Amino acid sequence: MAQVPQRFFDALAVRTWCGLSLAALGRAREEIDAINVYPVADGDTGTNLYLTVESAVAAVEAVFAAHEVDEAPRDGSEAPRGGAGGPSLADAVGAMAHGALIGARGNSGTILAQLLRGMAQVLAARSDNDHTAGHGLQRALRHAAASARQAVAHPVEGTVLTVASAAADAAEGAGGDCAEVARAAYEGARAALAATPGQLAALERAGVVDAGGHGLVTVLAALVETFTGRAPGPVAAPHARVESAVEGQCAAEEGDGDGPAFEVIYLLEAEDAAVARLRQRLDALGDSLVVVGGDGLWNVHVHVDDAGAAVEAGVEAGRPYRIRITHFGHGDAHTTKAERPPRERAQRAVVAVVPGEGLAALYTEAGATTLLARPGEPPASGELVQAVRRAHAREVVLLPNDAELRHTAAAAAEQARTEGIRVALIPTRSAVQGIAALAVHESERRFDEDVVAMTSAAGATRHAEVTVAERQSWTTAGICQAGDVLGLIDGDVAVIGADVSQVAATVLDRMLSAGGELVTLVLGDEAPESVADHLEARVREAYLAVDTVVYRGGRQGALLLVGVE
Repeated sequence: MAQVPQRFFDALAVRTWCGLSLAALGRAREEIDAINVYPVADGDTGTNLYLTVESAVAAVEAVFAAHEVDEAPRDGSEAPRGGAGGPSLADAVGAMAHGALIGARGNSGTILAQLLRGMAQVLAARSDNDHTAGHGLQRALRHAAASARQAVAHPVEGTVLTVASAAADAAEGAGGDCAEVARAAYEGARAALAATPGQLAALERAGVVDAGGHGLVTVLAALVETFTGRAPGPVAAPHARVESAVEGQCAAEEGDGDGPAFEVIYLLEAEDAAVARLRQRLDALGDSLVVVGGDGLWNVHVHVDDAGAAVEAGVEAGRPYRIRITHFGHGDAHTTKAERPPRERAQRAVVAVVPGEGLAALYTEAGATTLLARPGEPPASGELVQAVRRAHAREVVLLPNDAELRHTAAAAAEQARTEGIRVALIPTRSAVQGIAALAVHESERRFDEDVVAMTSAAGATRHAEVTVAERQSWTTAGICQAGDVLGLIDGDVAVIGADVSQVAATVLDRMLSAGGELVTLVLGDEAPESVADHLEARVREAYLAVDTVVYRGGRQGALLLVGVE
């Protein structure tokens, strides 16, 4: 189906560009992985770029979905799409940048996130209009290239940074509309990509172009398609020998085998001054340091020998989370296949998405492999696939623990099945349903029997949550105002109030009116300390033979999660 070209850079163009970029990276992912030899030949640059953009797409789609809900007519008729009620340019580019930031993977993905953030800073500043023309796109590309260079501790020519600068230079020399600017940026980037082997010895030895630069040219090709309706010519430079991937990685191993042992990545909540000190400390610890972000949220990427020291530096600077540590000695270029110790697959594992650190610890203690989902930051399908791989089992039971993640989890399960892993998806809609499923899990049972038992336990658990409304909106219980306390039962707003304890008690009474034997309460960090005591006392006094168990969920988004089974 032909792409309808966008005339200006507006919210719809952002949405189109993100979608086209994801599709293009999906097609090019394996090719980009194959030529990944710098800074570490770990063969995952294409995958990391795909996951980064996938997170950006999810964030942009969420903004559009929120506006469609807000603008939906009350008479049941279909809401207009893409009209004045849709998101602004600032909303769309802000979501794109934030999504890329929280989902950034690897060195190139982190740099791409900063490029998108740099563009967003320029485009969002145009508060006088909800779109921009060619000159605005030119400024955005220039600021993006400069921002990315500033984020890298020691910029190296012949990398994605060089390609980004060339794109900005070419764009500035173009005149006319967004289509002409995008086409010039693409052509400039493509020419720069072809020249990267002459700038970087590792690329020249391997006979390939820079993988991160290849990814950026792919994204710029999608930008051209956004404004013209047609994809430009082939991205890869004519002399890029993609088929020499194994040869290239071996060449890189010979030259870079003494590099740091670990890749450390985490999101960090911290002030600017603390991040400046963090950069200095991490720069002394290792290399390939990239710190991107701002406004209190950062994505930190570094290669080090002492992973613990890198994490401790983050703790001193602020609050690190979503910490990922990859040992280059297991499964990458620093260790040949012959040297890698074989690891036997487990027969069965449970993989669960959990909303807070407290629940993550609880699930892990119960034997599950967990993927932490921060409030407003749902994991992408690629992250779920990686969690399934990390479980290293022949059979996997997947617990998404969120109704909104069902399709994402289904896509991840399908991908894992193509890799020979037997995956069963249990459509848990809340973490308390996941707790119930995990409680009856028995790895010694036949797989199908175990899945049936876990599905039955989850289905028999009603779920609720108590949260605070962020804005005025229509609900199934009436109109709520920003700051109101909401009680949701099985996903629908059932109670609107002002007091957390009162709303929670009303929710619990309604749930227990249909019977129950066990109440599970999961308290978030922002819930009043007295809530659990109040609810436990209420159950003891009013509901005989009903047990209560309380867990601490950490920063889980909701003030309280409730399960009744």
